[in-house]
Parts: sequence; C-alpha cells; structure tokens
Amino acid sequence: MTVEGIEPDVDGAGLRIGVVQSRFNPEVVSPLRERCLDELLRLGVAPEDILLAEVPGALEIPLVLQKMADSEQFDALIALGAVIRGETYHFELVANESAAGVARVGLDSGIPIANAILTTDTDAQALARVNEKGRDAARVAVEMANLSATLEALARETDTDAGDLLDESE
Repeated sequence: MTVEGIEPDVDGAGLRIGVVQSRFNPEVVSPLRERCLDELLRLGVAPEDILLAEVPGALEIPLVLQKMADSEQFDALIALGAVIRGETYHFELVANESAAGVARVGLDSGIPIANAILTTDTDAQALARVNEKGRDAARVAVEMANLSATLEALARETDTDAGDLLDESE
C-alpha cells in the first residue's frame, strides 16, 4: 500500500510573515522575539517580508493578529508573549483568553498562526523555554504557510479537473 504524503517544507523564501509581540514580561519576550526573528531569517524569509507589531499584553495579541489577517498581506502569523503565574486568577484568564483568541483568528481567517505565548508558573520556566520556543514559532509559521499553499493549490487543481469534466460532458 502506498500513501501519498506532503513533505514538510521550511523554505521561507518569498513568504510574508506578521509577528505580534507583547511588551509585558520583556525579560522573557525580548529573547523569544530575537530567537524567532533569527530563525525566520535562517529559513530564508527576507527581513523586508517580516512585519513586527508590539502590543501591551497577551490579551491584545488576537486583535492585532485579526487586523493582520484581514489585510490579506501575510502567509502566516506569529504570536509572541509570556504569561507567568501570579497569586491571582488573572493568570488563567489571560492564558485561556489569549490562546482562544489566537486560535479563533487562525480558524476564522484560514491563515496559519504559530502561538508562542508562553504560559508558565515561574520566570525561570519561561526563560528556559525562550530559545526553543522562539525558533519553533518561526519553523511552525513557515511550514504551515507552505503546507497551506500546497493544499490551496491542490484544491484549485481539483476544481480545474472538475471544470474540465463538466466541459467534456457538455
């Protein structure tokens, strides 16, 4: 049995990527952003094809992602932030609502979004994750942008093939 598959493609050449970064917890978010941007460049995304927008906190990220998605100027988006547990329920509210908002924007727009809003119990846990999570966000955005483009091309081919069948039957 042979199963056709789509290979992962992390070639960022020609992709336009939007990045939304929270300014809250800058000691975590700044290195997270740097690792993400470094990886985007390493994957071949041109610096002029990356737009970085800063917002006050994680709850503001989904709105800017939505504006970017609505512009139809981006192949993928990245959310960067850090929500670190405190002594109140506020952590759960911010963590849950920002994640739900990011997911909703992605599903509603059809644009891939790499969610790299860290949610940790401590600053140390967050700092331990910034290097890998920043790079992962870039790889996820590029891979998903390419996969989405491949699937959209496949859908167009299927539509064209169906149209050809209709033309032949007339």
